[in-house]
Amino acid sequence: NEEVLLPDQRLTVLDYERASEVVRTASHRAVGICYCRHKMEHVGRACAAPMDICMTFNTSADALVRHEYAREIDVAEGLDLLQQARDRGLVQFGENVQRGVNFICNCCGCCCEAMIAARRLGFTNAVQTTNYLPVIDESVCNGCGKCVNACPVEAMTLVSANDPHHPKLRKAHLNTDLCLGCGVCVKSCTRDGLKLEERGERVILPVTSVHRTVLMAIEQNMLPNLIFDNQALASHRTMAAILGGILRLPPIQQAMASKQVRSRYLVKLLDWGERHFLEN
Repeated sequence: NEEVLLPDQRLTVLDYERASEVVRTASHRAVGICYCRHKMEHVGRACAAPMDICMTFNTSADALVRHEYAREIDVAEGLDLLQQARDRGLVQFGENVQRGVNFICNCCGCCCEAMIAARRLGFTNAVQTTNYLPVIDESVCNGCGKCVNACPVEAMTLVSANDPHHPKLRKAHLNTDLCLGCGVCVKSCTRDGLKLEERGERVILPVTSVHRTVLMAIEQNMLPNLIFDNQALASHRTMAAILGGILRLPPIQQAMASKQVRSRYLVKLLDWGERHFLEN
């Protein structure tokens, strides 16, 4: 929900964080049926949010349109769908990459399986958050609860205002561990008692899906198996074992865990790999 950012913050938001920029720059765009609400419809639990509002982009959109699983749309219709989603308090979930985003789901808290899992199972990292958090102006908050009702992951609650003159007065309270930074609560506040501010530490997104896969492999100590993936070959098993031994050395582990290696250097390596692949 980029429109709830203050003007000076809007300038610092990266293009890949802005759903509207994804719509504008995609090579292909399509709209299809929301998987989560469609599933809930079959069990009689779908909400009133629109079904045909989740979008795909680039090669994914092209393939889905050609096989008649989605309908092709232009930039204007894509932006209109985004506005409809925001007006209904839906959250824009996109692929966790900077370049070549393949989908944006416009999700509701009652049907979206990712948000249901976050609430029910306590998976606080089930969804990659934005770089922002809502800040409550307690001098303005009257404890109406609109932000609580709007929050799709129950990160916002009402607690006692601790006012001895008004013992029943309540105020909004944010659980920052659960908050997605989606901004839906900010739009719901009619008293301008909420605003988005940057988190203390910015979230670093993978550049491409390949970058994301490599980062996941590093995190799970599976990089050797990703590179030498044919375990039927003795040469692959040997090289995976050698590389695994090298990566388990304390200095190497520390370097691979650093943000610089996982971002700047790995990005350069992947860019070189993509160019080398295209040239050959």
